[in-house]
Amino acid sequence: METEKVSILIIGSGPAGYTAAIYAARANMKPLLYQGIQPGGQLTITTEVENYPGYPDGIQGPEMMVHFEKQAARMGTDIRYGLATKVDFSGTVKKVWIDDEKLIEADAVIISTGASAKWLGIPSEERLNGFGVSACAVCDGFFFKGKEVAIVGAGDTAAEEAHYLSKMCTTVHMFVRKEAMRASKVMQDRVMNTPNIKIYFNTETDEILGEKKVEGVRILNTKTNTKEVIPVSAFFVAIGHTPNSGIFKDYITMDETGYILTEPGTTKTNMEGVFASGDVQDKNYRQAVTAAGSGCMAALDAERYLTSKGH
Repeated sequence: METEKVSILIIGSGPAGYTAAIYAARANMKPLLYQGIQPGGQLTITTEVENYPGYPDGIQGPEMMVHFEKQAARMGTDIRYGLATKVDFSGTVKKVWIDDEKLIEADAVIISTGASAKWLGIPSEERLNGFGVSACAVCDGFFFKGKEVAIVGAGDTAAEEAHYLSKMCTTVHMFVRKEAMRASKVMQDRVMNTPNIKIYFNTETDEILGEKKVEGVRILNTKTNTKEVIPVSAFFVAIGHTPNSGIFKDYITMDETGYILTEPGTTKTNMEGVFASGDVQDKNYRQAVTAAGSGCMAALDAERYLTSKGH
């Protein structure tokens, strides 16, 4: 098996990974970045990005990630396509296998593997993704100002996003699968007391309707076994995210849902020389700008670590 030795390896290519690469490259650390399964990360499935500073007219998510990639490359990052499939963080030199066929040995590793939105798994959801179907109300709610929208979910995130949408949309139809929400009491109260949020319990999404864009949703009441069609312009899925952290679980401390735990105020993990940035360690904000900020922190943390080790 081919082995390659590098000073710093960055795993992942969203705003966090690319920002870490820009800083690491400018600090002359000659970073190697592997893009992973979805080059550009979650932003490549977002259409319009209007909340990232510096783009007064907004920008398409995929185009923005091309900018990030070009900038990282111009600074001297070695960017490659490939997936980290296995790691061994037990020694001072960190080992990461790419596509099970190449071994990278690095003095420091930055994990920026992000998180993936959970989906319902119905064909219409996939077909209309980006055309009214979204997994981020904060990113896309603005485009449906003054319209009726639907949201599916029962936890704190769903409640928070429903409340956020209620401020700009005429009616928010909220579908909850069971007969109660699992959101915290305070969040449930907030949703229940918002007049333009209509909650449907014991409700499953049967189909999202519309050819070119979302025009409605057909729901099934599992108690009465009846179906109903509701006209809406957008359908938000808020059933959670899964951090892409599985391959690190033998070495890195995580919370019960798999988000990597970092030392507060830093990107340091429990393993010396391994840092984590972006959505893989942030279940709170999950925005492009916060991910980029933590990527910057990770590169600076890694640089200080390598300097302290005499690299």
